[in-house]
Amino acid sequence: MNRGLCQVCRLGKIEYRRALELQEGVAAARAAGAAADTLLLLEHPATYTLGRRGNEKNLLVSQETLADQGVAVYRVDRGGDVTFHGPGQLVAYPILDLNDRRRNVVRYVRELEETMIRALASFGVLAGRMSGLTGVWVGDEKIGAIGVRVDSRGITRHGFALNVTTELEYFLQIVPCGIRHKQVTTLVRVLGHAVELVQVGQAVVESFGQVFRMEMIEVDPASLCPSFFAPASNTG
Repeated sequence: MNRGLCQVCRLGKIEYRRALELQEGVAAARAAGAAADTLLLLEHPATYTLGRRGNEKNLLVSQETLADQGVAVYRVDRGGDVTFHGPGQLVAYPILDLNDRRRNVVRYVRELEETMIRALASFGVLAGRMSGLTGVWVGDEKIGAIGVRVDSRGITRHGFALNVTTELEYFLQIVPCGIRHKQVTTLVRVLGHAVELVQVGQAVVESFGQVFRMEMIEVDPASLCPSFFAPASNTG
């Protein structure tokens, strides 16, 4: 595959576990040289995830309460603490081969931050970093979270989440990213008017291509991983 190409796959709303399975499949293909670098864009149903060192005390409600709310909880192998994914949030999972970038994880995280900063700038929003903290901020409020995994083959999984129209009440049930005394915001709250998730997705694709110096090529989900998207056989 050409090193300068990155395929973009827009998945719509997809359950978190299936997104994990898809990431694993694409990562295996990327490691084998059977796929290009890939950017998955999607939404999740209401879900809390805890990273490798996530403290369960930062999940402030019981499992029973979450079950009643229909909110899923997963412990996963990304970095970071607890975060929320849900409708109105743009989630991006880059599946990249970092061997060409000397497996520089710190640089990779900074580049993901820059991707969000540039995407937000296209809407007239001045976002930036906060010293000592990962993610993207508007003032003192966090708008974009990052949690990544680089496996033993040098392939990335997980990624970042940008709050567009996300229901902020869900963040009141956790200590987001384990950071106390900081608030979370959304793009529509900052702008004061509506914005479509698809517009934000396009801004992210463009800024990702700029930051990573890649040509972004849209692909159909079915062509990305045919076996994953194949309809279930009817044996009944």
